[in-house]
Amino acid sequence: MKHSLSLSASLVALAILLSACGDKAPETAAPAAPAADPAIVTADEAMASRIKLATITKQPFGEMLRVSGRIDFDIERVARIGATVTGRVTEIKAELGQAVKAGDVLARLHSSELGTAQLAYLKAQAQNELQANNRERARQLFAADVIGRGELQKRENEYSVAAAERRAARDQLNVLGVSDAVINRLGTDGQISSFSPVVSTMRGSVVELNVSIGQVVQPAQALFTVADLSRVWAVAEVPEAQADLVAQGQTTEIEVPALGNTKFTGKLIYVGQIVNPTTRTVLVRTSLENPEGRLKPAMLASMLIASRPSDKVVVANSAVVRSDDKDMVYVETKPGTYRATEVTLGQSYNGTRVVQAGVREGDKVVVEGAFHLNSQRTGIAQE
Repeated sequence: MKHSLSLSASLVALAILLSACGDKAPETAAPAAPAADPAIVTADEAMASRIKLATITKQPFGEMLRVSGRIDFDIERVARIGATVTGRVTEIKAELGQAVKAGDVLARLHSSELGTAQLAYLKAQAQNELQANNRERARQLFAADVIGRGELQKRENEYSVAAAERRAARDQLNVLGVSDAVINRLGTDGQISSFSPVVSTMRGSVVELNVSIGQVVQPAQALFTVADLSRVWAVAEVPEAQADLVAQGQTTEIEVPALGNTKFTGKLIYVGQIVNPTTRTVLVRTSLENPEGRLKPAMLASMLIASRPSDKVVVANSAVVRSDDKDMVYVETKPGTYRATEVTLGQSYNGTRVVQAGVREGDKVVVEGAFHLNSQRTGIAQE
C-alpha cells in the first residue's frame, strides 16, 4: 500500500513539472551576421592617399613575335671575285681576314687565252691602220680623177670592216679584264703579257679563299669572297599563320646567344612576298650596324618583332599583383572600396598587358597602391 502511494505521488509531481514547461514560450535563435566578402577591401585614410586609379581602355597593342633567325651578309656589301680568263694560278697575294680595297691585286695567273686575245687585237689594229691609209690614198686619187667612185667606196668599206674588227678585239680584252689604259699601252709598245691579275672590286675583308698555287681556274669560279661587315643582315622566317602581323618598317630586337643575348635594335627592311612551300614561312630581314665586327655571318639569333598594332583591352603592368598563383587587379566598386578580381592576361608590350578576361573596358582599376591593398586583404583573411 505504501508503495502504491509513493508511485502516485511521483506521477503527480511529474505531471506538474510537464505542465509548467508547456506554459513557457520557446526562445527564438538570433539571425547570424552575413560573412564578409574576402575579395573586398576598404582602404583606410592613410592607404587612400597612396592609391591612384585608371580607367580600362582599348589601346593599339602590338604583339611581340619571337622567331629563330641568323646573322647573314648584306648582299649589297659582299663580292665573290673570280678570274676573268681561264688560266693557272701563279701567285696568291691575299690572306683570309686581310683588309683590301677596290683595285687591290688578290692573285695572279698565267693565261694563254689572254695572250691570244692580245695578239688578235694587235693584228686588228695593224689591219685598221693599213685600211685607214688605203682609204686616205684612195680619196686623194679620186680627187685627182685617177680612180673612179666605185674604187673609193671599196677602200672605205674595207676600212669600216677593219675598224669594226679592231673594236671587237678591244671589247674582248675588256671582257677578259684588261683595262683601257693597258690596251692603249699594248697598242703603243706591242708588248704582250699573258699574266692576268685577280683584283678586288670593293673595300672590305677577305672572308673566303678558295684557290691554291698551280690551280687551273675558270671565269665561273669564285676564288675570293670580299665583304664589308660594318653592316650585316639578320634574317628569320615567320610562320605563315603570323605573316599578316609583320610589315616593312616594324621595330625588331635581335638577341644573339653567342654574345650573351645582347640585344640589337633595328627595323624590318624586307618582308617576303611568297610563302616557302616546304617550311610554310615568310622570310623577313633586318639591317644592323656592326662597326666593331661582333656580329658574324651564320651566328644564330632570335628576332623579336613588334607586330602591327590592333586595338585591345589593356591594363598597366603596375596594376597587376600576383596572389595565390593568380594574376589579380583591384577594381573600384565605390569610392574607397575595391574588389580583388582575377584576370587572364596576354602578352606584355610597352608597359601594358593585354587583358583576355576578368575586367572590361570602362572599369576603374588601381594602378598605384595595388600591392598595399593586396597585403591588407590577405592579412585580414589570415586573421
